[in-house]
Amino acid sequence: MADKCAVILLSGGVDSATAAAMAREQGFELHALSFRYGQRHERELAFAQKIANYLHARSHKEIAFDLRAIGGSALTDRIDVPKRRSASEISEGIPITYVPARNTIFLAFALALA
Repeated sequence: MADKCAVILLSGGVDSATAAAMAREQGFELHALSFRYGQRHERELAFAQKIANYLHARSHKEIAFDLRAIGGSALTDRIDVPKRRSASEISEGIPITYVPARNTIFLAFALALA
C-alpha cells in the first residue's frame, strides 16, 4: 500500500478528472468512487471508468443508490433542463438541476471508504 492514498470522487467530468490527475501527479495512490444515483445521464460513468484506468487507480468502485425518491431535479426527474437562460434567470433561486444533498451524500460515502 502506498504511503499516500486519496479517495477521488470521480464523475467522469473534467473537474473530477483534473483533481484525480493532480493527486496522481503528487504521488497519491488513487481509490476512485463513482455513483449511479438515478441520474438521467449515465454515460459519465463510462468516462469515469476510462479515467480511473488511464490514471491507474488502485480501485474504482461504483455505488448505486436512488436519489429519485427525493425528486425535484432535472438531473433525476423528467423535467427539462433549461437552456439559453438569461443572467437574471440564472441568478434567481435554486437551479432546477440541483439534486438535494447529492454532494453531501457523496462525501459520506467517500468518508466511509477512507
